[in-house]
Amino acid sequence: MFPANKEPGIARNIKVVEWLKADFLASVSSLFKSMLHGSEEKLVDALASMVLTCYVLGRRLGITFSRLDLRVEAKLRQGIEENHEVEEWYNDLSSLLNYMVERKR
Repeated sequence: MFPANKEPGIARNIKVVEWLKADFLASVSSLFKSMLHGSEEKLVDALASMVLTCYVLGRRLGITFSRLDLRVEAKLRQGIEENHEVEEWYNDLSSLLNYMVERKR
């Protein structure tokens, strides 16, 4: 067997993808537990871990960070256009889109 740092690229990438999937599930679990009886800091930490894992998982699957950002923006615009309930009730999608656009400047 190969040492962990000498594995062929494809095998190592598969292992990393599997690890990231498990890490994402662990973050979701942490989020749910924090929602029941956790602090705001634990909530923020779990959410940040989920976002981070999504970006890294996307990269391992061949999706660039910028492409993922563009798709998120497109989905936000679509949700706004279709008047998604979260948008209709709270304007969350517009707020997030505005945040993302302002952050680019």
